[in-house]
Amino acid sequence: MDLIADVLLAAGAIGAAIYCIVLARRLKRFNNLQNGMGGAVAVLSAQVDDMTKTLEKAQLAAGASAAQLSDLTQRAEAASRKLELMMASLHDLPEVTPPVAQSPSVEPEPAPTPEPRASDIPMFLSHRHNRMEAAE
Repeated sequence: MDLIADVLLAAGAIGAAIYCIVLARRLKRFNNLQNGMGGAVAVLSAQVDDMTKTLEKAQLAAGASAAQLSDLTQRAEAASRKLELMMASLHDLPEVTPPVAQSPSVEPEPAPTPEPRASDIPMFLSHRHNRMEAAE
């Protein structure tokens, strides 16, 4: 009976050892940095770091743009107040009509039409005479 118990105990220990070896191999493949899940986690971690840095830069740029926009808005409001004041002061001025100059009713002479230049006239040349001379 002791012998059977020892054999079963040894078989159980060997089975547990084989199971541990199989699990160790699977865990190595799982944590492999090039092909396994470990590589994917490492890549995702690097991407998260890059995105965090990019987000911080974007937030700084947005803050600077907001400050610049608020400054420009204040300047535009000040300019609109000045324009409103100028428009209001224009209504207080008397209307002045500019004097119209009387010109004699002489019609201007029409511009002469330009004569065609020699370079504008199409030239039609015949090359037959040259061929006949070469054939003679």
